[in-house]
Amino acid sequence: MRDTTLNAIAVVIFGMTMASLLGPLIHLSPALVAGVAATGLGIFTVDQLNLQGRIGNLITDALAWFSPEHRQRVIHHEAGHLLTALLLDIPVQDYTLTTWEAWRRGLPGQGGVIFGLGDDMEHPLKDDLSHPSSADQPRDQPPIPLTPQWLDRYSQVWMAGLAAEQMIYGDALGGDGDVQALRQLWRGLGKSDLETTIKQRWATLQAKTLLETHRDTFDALVNAMTERASVAACRDLVQQARPTVAES
Repeated sequence: MRDTTLNAIAVVIFGMTMASLLGPLIHLSPALVAGVAATGLGIFTVDQLNLQGRIGNLITDALAWFSPEHRQRVIHHEAGHLLTALLLDIPVQDYTLTTWEAWRRGLPGQGGVIFGLGDDMEHPLKDDLSHPSSADQPRDQPPIPLTPQWLDRYSQVWMAGLAAEQMIYGDALGGDGDVQALRQLWRGLGKSDLETTIKQRWATLQAKTLLETHRDTFDALVNAMTERASVAACRDLVQQARPTVAES
């Protein structure tokens, strides 16, 4: 069961417990409290079994979004992914910043940068790429042939969110899914845990260096993403700030 769903269930149980204790003082029917509790737990059970924890994610994400610091961390984290992807010529189809935005667009997960090409996008490798829908193209499945060069680039993109948080806040609270995706990829290629850890640390350092080198562009991209600028607008912003990108 997902941590977010467990947290949401814990909130429901706590709320119902408090309602049971305080109910007699405010003349709240015990039957009503029990009914609401049963309904809430039933919803979360269906959510976990049939919706992959989406409702739990929506609730906990919505509550967390009330925190200005949380909002800024999410935006900086995703800006790190997006800027690094654009600088390294990784095709980006879309991005979202909340679970609700992802759900509305039919995208998987809790939000983030979605790799891939739209029908109207140009890319040097477009003829070699498939064009799956965003629902079939999660962020942890690269749409580009996995040569050693592209593997290194994707590794940097995966670690760029964590690197962005470290650059701005001195630590990282997000990025567990990114680390897991990178480690699964390298283990799937037959790499040892030690080799995978070394690659993870290398990619994080490379991503952080790239973001620090383009700090002004990063800050501008954070502002643009705060206003929910389109991927095309974000790409134009990066290209205007840096017309040419050195090969990695």
